[in-house]
Amino acid sequence: MHKLALFRLHFIVFLWGFTAILGKLITADAQILVFYRMLFASLFLYAFIRIYKKESIKVSRKLFFQLAGVGFFMALHWYCFFYSIKVSNVSIALSCLSLSTLFASVMEPLVYKRKVDVSEVIMGIVIVACILLIFKTEFQYKEGIFFGILCAVFGTVFSVFNGKLFGKTSSGNIIFYEIFSGWLILMFFYLITGQIVHINEINYKDLALIALLASVFTAYPMFESVKLMKYISPFTLILTVNLEPVYGIILAFFIFGESENMSSVFYIASLVMILAIVVNAIIKNRKQKKLN
Repeated sequence: MHKLALFRLHFIVFLWGFTAILGKLITADAQILVFYRMLFASLFLYAFIRIYKKESIKVSRKLFFQLAGVGFFMALHWYCFFYSIKVSNVSIALSCLSLSTLFASVMEPLVYKRKVDVSEVIMGIVIVACILLIFKTEFQYKEGIFFGILCAVFGTVFSVFNGKLFGKTSSGNIIFYEIFSGWLILMFFYLITGQIVHINEINYKDLALIALLASVFTAYPMFESVKLMKYISPFTLILTVNLEPVYGIILAFFIFGESENMSSVFYIASLVMILAIVVNAIIKNRKQKKLN
């Protein structure tokens, strides 16, 4: 069962890595892409929870607004991610995601009121140095790097506060309300700014790809990752999820070719960042075992 669970885990991480590929294949603007992704994903999640599993989606008003707040940061995270891909490429957007670990090392101690981990600080310094090196050598992608960094910031805020809400309702309800409320916020924003008229500026091919993105590459991996927690430790999950940029960058290179061909400095810096995250995860896991 453990080997099968590991295979399933790597499969969903592979799917997450492929979302960047779909982001580049979809020609619609980032804001339209995110709008329809959140709409379709919330519909798929609702159908799964209410029709297939026949579970209640009732939550308190207070919890709904808490989930809506997290959903807002999820929407910003996805927008910055796809915008980064649009103005640069998949490799840049995915490499910047590594900064999430750095931001989490600063934000988690503040939110959860724990001491700062020295190993996390050292890892953070290494990651910042690598990002600065990438920025220097790939300066033509400065806008993509900027939005990639913002993507990491918003993704960290989303993840940290999402952890505070875990256990207050079912995992399915948490995911559904975060995505649905994120879509509602986007809808409200487009209505008050008059941009709602641009939402129809999308072709059927893009709609089909976004529907695929929202179901196979969003709703399914989220539910699967929750189910896998029964068989896999949080350490294994976190460690494997860090392979998402690796899968995505390799796929992008073989699918898109020259547009994803980066300098040797980029690949070395990206490898060092990923190794720093893996080593840090191993160190933290050993410390946890000693405490137990």
